Amino acid sequence: MTLNGIIAGAYQYESAKDRPGAKDFGRGAVPIQLGLSIKPTNNDQVFMKFGFGAGNGLNTDDHSFALAPWAADMEDDVRDINGRNRDYLLAAWYKHTFEFSEDHKLGITGGIIDATDYLDDNKYANCEYTQFMNEALTNGPNAFLPSYDIGGAMEWEMGKLAVKGVIMQIGKNDEDKSYHFYGAQVGYTIETPIGEGTYRVMFDTTSDDCSNPDGSDTESLKGVILSFDQEIGDILGAWIRFGWSDDKAIVCFQDLYSGGINISGKLWGREQDNAGIGYAYLKGGNQEIENSQVAEAYVRIGLNEIFSTTFDLQYINDNHKDSADDVNGWVSGIRMTAAF
Repeated sequence: MTLNGIIAGAYQYESAKDRPGAKDFGRGAVPIQLGLSIKPTNNDQVFMKFGFGAGNGLNTDDHSFALAPWAADMEDDVRDINGRNRDYLLAAWYKHTFEFSEDHKLGITGGIIDATDYLDDNKYANCEYTQFMNEALTNGPNAFLPSYDIGGAMEWEMGKLAVKGVIMQIGKNDEDKSYHFYGAQVGYTIETPIGEGTYRVMFDTTSDDCSNPDGSDTESLKGVILSFDQEIGDILGAWIRFGWSDDKAIVCFQDLYSGGINISGKLWGREQDNAGIGYAYLKGGNQEIENSQVAEAYVRIGLNEIFSTTFDLQYINDNHKDSADDVNGWVSGIRMTAAF
């Protein structure tokens, strides 16, 4: 039996301009996630994760941008999850692993799961608590990956090949409609002269339960994501995440092109530190956004094996189909994290 968790506190200040009514303001939030893992055998695992939060950060009515500047699960996110009338319980699942050989395994999981635990992963751009904060640089906003609902997952690993699949039933979407989600990902890890790299392609879709733009019918969502990360020697790492989706159903963002670099603290003699620079361009879908751009840079200072402090700066530019609503500006922040 093991207990793990992450406690993060962040304060961000938003300075937006050009849009009428845009405000400069700052807010903080403290999300907490605690996980309990029980392994009665080497091949069986029961896991539960609970989430709590104090505050919603910049995710308020005063927020001027389409994308969340911190993708963490805030106070409102852990209540009435997916319209299930369930608070704080984020995950509860059982997993059995079939071991065919040392490098050939098949894991089957069922229960309350999170699709982002299996799909659209990336070594350098995937954790809002220790890496980039903006949602455009943690997962693909156009990938519509659901979290914390009933489903099953399959993980097949054979050598350097990894195949994953997810099926979920979601209580309610933004339109208060129930729907099904289906996702699959193939990844391959290679060793190159400059370091290890992992290259993934993900496909996902939903049932035909999402409204089309004029509300006259329902459609399915469909998308493809490419997520690559590659070490470049001992100091640098590079990553990209490209994604495309159709627009038969209501979508805020249709396409994504993002990438960046990771810089190890070995460069300045502190292996526990790192820095990241990332950029994302998002093509708007069939709603009011024409396109959005996000540039983010952070420096993370590891204080010890548990605690770290991150200084973060974001530039966001939202272009609307109605140019009178265009807005751009900066979000600066500091984040303190305890992971155990």
